[in-house]
Amino acid sequence: MHYTDFETRWLKSGGAERANYGLFLQDLCDLLGVPRPDPTTDSPAQDAYVLERAVTFEDGGGKQTTGRIDLYKRGCFVLETKQGTTTPDEQAAAEKAQLGLPAEKRRKGHAVRGTAKWEQMMKAAQEQALRYVRALPASEPRPPFVVVVDVGHCFDVYSNFAGVGDTYVPFPDAAHSRFYLPALAKPELREQLHLLFTDPQQLDPGRRAAQVTRQLAGYLAGLSTQLEKAGHPSDVVAQFLMRCLFTMFAEDVQLIPTDSFKGLLATYAETEESRSYLPEALQGLWAVMDKGGFSPELRTKLRRFNGQLFHDAKALPLNADQIKLLQLAADANWTEVEPAIFGTLLERALDPTERHSLGAHYTPRRYVERLVLPTVIEPLRREWAAAQAASATRLDEGKGKKAVDDAREEVLKFLRRLTSVKILDPACGSGNFLYVTLEHLKRLEGEVLSTLAKLGGSGRLDLGDGTTVSPRQLLGMELNPRAAAIADVVLRIGYLQWHLRSHGLTQLAEPLLDNYQNIKQQDAVLGHNADYSKTWPAEWPDADFIIGNPPFVGASRMRDALGGAYTIALRQAYAGHVPESADLVMFWWYRAAAIVQAGKAERFGFITTNSLRQTFNRRVMQPFLDGDQPSLAFSFAIPDHPWVDNADGAAVRVAFTVADRPSAQPTGQLLRVLTEQAVAGNDAAEVTFGNQEGRIQPDLTIGADLDSMQSLQANEKLANRGVQLMGAGFIVPREKASELGLETIAGASKHIRTYVNGRDLTDRPRGALVLDLFGLTEQQVIAQFPAIYQHVYQTIKPERDTNNRASYREKWWIFGEARSGMRQALNGLPRYIGTVETAKHR
Repeated sequence: MHYTDFETRWLKSGGAERANYGLFLQDLCDLLGVPRPDPTTDSPAQDAYVLERAVTFEDGGGKQTTGRIDLYKRGCFVLETKQGTTTPDEQAAAEKAQLGLPAEKRRKGHAVRGTAKWEQMMKAAQEQALRYVRALPASEPRPPFVVVVDVGHCFDVYSNFAGVGDTYVPFPDAAHSRFYLPALAKPELREQLHLLFTDPQQLDPGRRAAQVTRQLAGYLAGLSTQLEKAGHPSDVVAQFLMRCLFTMFAEDVQLIPTDSFKGLLATYAETEESRSYLPEALQGLWAVMDKGGFSPELRTKLRRFNGQLFHDAKALPLNADQIKLLQLAADANWTEVEPAIFGTLLERALDPTERHSLGAHYTPRRYVERLVLPTVIEPLRREWAAAQAASATRLDEGKGKKAVDDAREEVLKFLRRLTSVKILDPACGSGNFLYVTLEHLKRLEGEVLSTLAKLGGSGRLDLGDGTTVSPRQLLGMELNPRAAAIADVVLRIGYLQWHLRSHGLTQLAEPLLDNYQNIKQQDAVLGHNADYSKTWPAEWPDADFIIGNPPFVGASRMRDALGGAYTIALRQAYAGHVPESADLVMFWWYRAAAIVQAGKAERFGFITTNSLRQTFNRRVMQPFLDGDQPSLAFSFAIPDHPWVDNADGAAVRVAFTVADRPSAQPTGQLLRVLTEQAVAGNDAAEVTFGNQEGRIQPDLTIGADLDSMQSLQANEKLANRGVQLMGAGFIVPREKASELGLETIAGASKHIRTYVNGRDLTDRPRGALVLDLFGLTEQQVIAQFPAIYQHVYQTIKPERDTNNRASYREKWWIFGEARSGMRQALNGLPRYIGTVETAKHR
């Protein structure tokens, strides 16, 4: 179907949604070149692409009702239709009267287009579509798109590429998420909609941004390496390049004249003499950007940037090759940079010890959103929905100007809340979690301001007290000073990028870079003096929400990674709260949980390794989560999810947990990964989830609380752990056993025995033997089995002499855990059952 035929058929439609919507959607499919929907079947689970897809609503009290999605395509979208009318009945009647004709009965549709009631209709349709999303079976992934269509008139498009929660945001942004029927004449829009039907993940804007961002980081890494080889300290190089990259961004978004920085570089790149003047020219430019005023270098007046970035800015001398690298970076389109990953890549580019991992994977934006949305954004959106309902009630129940003023006040009340809320990331790294949070807060603020404008209030960002959502609300703590500085720059770039996309150069107050000082360079879990003689849990700034991705360091690796003195001090500072066998991340988890429990924050969410579910880590969580009336409850969790470690780009498995104070019976949303699919050219797998609701236990399951179970007396002493050697020298092959006297020395066969471990049980047995000297003193071993003694003396004793446990050092010739109780229990039995301790199934 050609667009002109489509427009002729549908542009003047109106009034009867049920009569029109099926025909309209089938014609739309023809226009886009995609297959029409399939016929429905007698099983909704089989209806992957149909009109009138049935879903079941749980209405409470065991009651259920059935809803029907107007058009559904699994893994792609939920589409809800409405039908407005262009002409009110009164106008039609007047036209008939002028002609002396009787008024005819007209189909009214849901509302007259362009009116407040029509806007309410479209909003209600979006909410209905979200109800359908929530009602989809747990086995089906949440679609990335929700589409609301006024048949023959317009489309509203919303997206959620994170795949969790109810936060579907205007796509591609608030200014362009609604398009009208004539826009379908544009081939590029039809191509976008074709992808929405066929491969919606291709529309994720983060993919294109990721490619641009990685390329830029590569240029900066090359230049950083060159400058360090020239003898400049890495910290000085990092500060210089961060000023350069911000100037490139400012140029591309017209905060300074277009192409002015590129022109400056080209002017001074021509000769060796001119290149020698470039540092002075850059310092002059940055001094003006710091304070505002006329720039001789650019021959124009500049805005005042301020902030710490350009204070006393120093520039480094560059040779021709180095200027060329800077020019390559400046030629890129900095408006497409993705701040959510730029910080990570920039940190790698500027740190000599991490530059080798620049090409490694990074944490993609949609993974970050899977924590940010349920922890921060969805609670605020629920508040926003309540504010909208209260505002609508004021309008419906009141009269005249007072009703409008009261309705506006309900919206303003939420706006004041939104612009004052504080979010803390106590392990913020280079700021990607904080930036993604900031962007979603700005999206929500845009919706609030739009509603305010429709009520006759100011739709401008500048309220009476100049308040707006800004980086001042995003608080960070980071031990690495370079990462902390990068996080600050990332938030500034992200904030300005969002503002300029949404509002252009208007409503942009100076200084452009406030000196927020909200990223603190400090240890987030331990306060201490120089020699660790005094230690205390580190203080965290006040915040409403806490999010983060603390470092992945297991308990056994803490001494190597952090140092022995620090590890001992940390464990002493949290003694009685965090066991010594708990992973490092649990110190963050405990601090956040204690803050929320005390009512000093509303909710927290962390990403940890999936070992969070193991016994020693669960012991940190149980005091908060156990009991009939726990002080905290999980509101959201993903027990096992793919992840990318920013430290080295390694693939790991993580858990997401979000906790708050339960208002009634604890109920949370547990997501389990259904599918993981690698995508060519993408740094992370596409993941789909199944959803389960109920009380989430500390082991991140829904169901019986296994942590509260007690041992049955009837099972007492029926099970034992096997022996633990604590020395590989005890294991010998059969040839070595023969040398040690297995067949030739009397009694040796009682102490050279078959040895089976877990891998032997689950795989092909090795046929290994073990030297079991349990029950013998050191003198008895020397006297009866001298060759065996000499072997264990050489292979076991040196290792045991350095062991911290006295019993291992003193009885070095015996297994570390010889299990005397197990031996007594097996005495006289003809057989026993062995199983692997770590097996998932028995």
